[in-house]
Amino acid sequence: MATAKKAAAKKAPAKKAAPAKKAAPAKKAAPAKKAAPAKKAAPAKKAPAKKAAPAKKAPAKKAAPAKKAAAKKAPAKKRTPNAAFMKALTPSAALAAIVGSNPLPRTEVTKKVWDYIKKNKLQDSVNKRMINADAKLKEIFKKAQASMFEMTKLVNDHLK
Repeated sequence: MATAKKAAAKKAPAKKAAPAKKAAPAKKAAPAKKAAPAKKAAPAKKAPAKKAAPAKKAPAKKAAPAKKAAAKKAPAKKRTPNAAFMKALTPSAALAAIVGSNPLPRTEVTKKVWDYIKKNKLQDSVNKRMINADAKLKEIFKKAQASMFEMTKLVNDHLK
């Protein structure tokens, strides 16, 4: 029996000591393992970010000279305007009082109407999109105020 108690006593302290030793190194090892990958992961994230940033800048620099080259070529090739915009149209009598009676393309008519509006300060001071019609513009707009977006439509009704 004495041997059984000694064997039990040897086993019991060994069991208590062994789990304590295993638990303590496991706790120390686990934080060390977690800390080490975190340190390795942080530089790994920074390194690709540094590499990625110059890579993004490099194509932008390469693309910029291409745009400059295209811009240099653009003046050599003249753009042909759309024939419908450049067709000379005769303004009505009401519109002729503003833009003149000579046939003009739609684009020139719109420019001349805007020049008239700015010269006479007919743009609304609060809402710049609205145009306050004076006596001449009232004949074209058929109302006291029109938006700049509908102005073109109203002016085009007076072109033939």
